[in-house]
Amino acid sequence: MSDLFLVAHIAGRGVAIDAAQVDSVVDIGDIVAVPRAGTFVRGLAALRSRVVTVIDTGTALGLAPTPDTARRAVITMVEGHHYAILVDSVEDVAPFQRLALSPGLALQHGWATAGTGIVERDGEPLLIVDLAALIPASTLVV
Repeated sequence: MSDLFLVAHIAGRGVAIDAAQVDSVVDIGDIVAVPRAGTFVRGLAALRSRVVTVIDTGTALGLAPTPDTARRAVITMVEGHHYAILVDSVEDVAPFQRLALSPGLALQHGWATAGTGIVERDGEPLLIVDLAALIPASTLVV
């Protein structure tokens, strides 16, 4: 049995995102900084008459910040609030069989928290990323 995934690149790495977590893929316009927000919050942006919190995915993963020029984002809803998760690029949407992470696989930085499994595309493993894991709990709106 296969599930539908969005294939994207985050921090230079090919990943698979469960399509059920994807509201849309957009290009973000102006981003307004939020005073005293965590470094993983790039700011706020207007999107179709609503405000979304823009997440710097690189920083959220404990890696180098996402370049300021990055504007492509995956919109997801977590606990009733929309977030724009910055990505390097988006490739395709396709069905894949979800596979478990190998017990001996050592993921570094935030990949260990965000990774939930793998899919294989043309013999290449892609980490399945849980978008909600990229949003630190202190950012969640309740």
